[in-house]
Amino acid sequence: MDKNKHLESVIKTHQIAKEEQLLNKHRDKSKDVKESLEKEYGSNIYSPFNSGSYAKNTAINTKFDFDMIAPFKKNAFGSNGTLKDMYNNVYDFLYEKYKDEANVIKQKVSIGIEFFRDEEGDIVKIDVVPGRELNQDKYPDDENLNLYVYYKYGNYDAGSERIKTNVKAQINNIKDRATNEKDSIRKIIRLLKVWKGTKLNYPTKSFLLELITIKAFDNNDITGSLWDKLEAVMEYIRDEVTKENFTLKDPGNSSNDLIDTLTTSERQNFSNDMDNIINRIEDNDENIKTYFPENEKFIEEDNDDTYGDKGAGLFSIPPKNERFG
Repeated sequence: MDKNKHLESVIKTHQIAKEEQLLNKHRDKSKDVKESLEKEYGSNIYSPFNSGSYAKNTAINTKFDFDMIAPFKKNAFGSNGTLKDMYNNVYDFLYEKYKDEANVIKQKVSIGIEFFRDEEGDIVKIDVVPGRELNQDKYPDDENLNLYVYYKYGNYDAGSERIKTNVKAQINNIKDRATNEKDSIRKIIRLLKVWKGTKLNYPTKSFLLELITIKAFDNNDITGSLWDKLEAVMEYIRDEVTKENFTLKDPGNSSNDLIDTLTTSERQNFSNDMDNIINRIEDNDENIKTYFPENEKFIEEDNDDTYGDKGAGLFSIPPKNERFG
């Protein structure tokens, strides 16, 4: 079979614009959550913004959720307030606000709001990540935030207050690249996310897939067809991810190593999975359909080839039905 033709179809059938109705529902709920946070916290919060794959144009339509950063002022929860105080306060507010229409749950660094299934069977999920500026009133200048870890996150222990990040820098890590390279990187990221969607509760986060794909391009001469590029990235992951000195530095904070979000055994499993995919597809091209399946819902459609959508600017970039990640 033609592996490149198949992969292009995988990307096309996973375009987020093909789920316009569900996308609009996420936009509407995101707007409501954003406005609710601003009303509740007033001058103690900066404008919340979309921070995930939707903002980076790497989203796929088989796992929908929106990530929202809620940036707070240093003293928003008192002069002696901790990051734990911030996290719990935001959780308590969101729980009381949405408990009658959603499940509100504490997650590793975010608070998940999963709205109940509507009359059309759709579920909207918004993940709110509370962050606190490092120094009072300095966020508009440096855009640096500290996050709280609610429970163990790879090698980050529960209760850790040491994750400092800059989300705008993370978004620009892809956006600022040359057009051709950026397009290739985004395609590979989407394909890896499609593969991840075939696994149940896989520990590797989308942000890590983004960073490791970018690092593969930065450290290798990755050229050729779409399959050639995907294979090269998978080989890079297979060969590098288990090395003791391998790092995935957060572009928003070089001291924050994203590889620490995986345990040693999870890193080994990640490497083994890449090796297995490569070998199985080498044995039989048809196996590519198992690891990188098309979204059957849209195979027959012949829609516009553009990947993005008109609403990507719902939030300024600083001023799980499971289907969008």
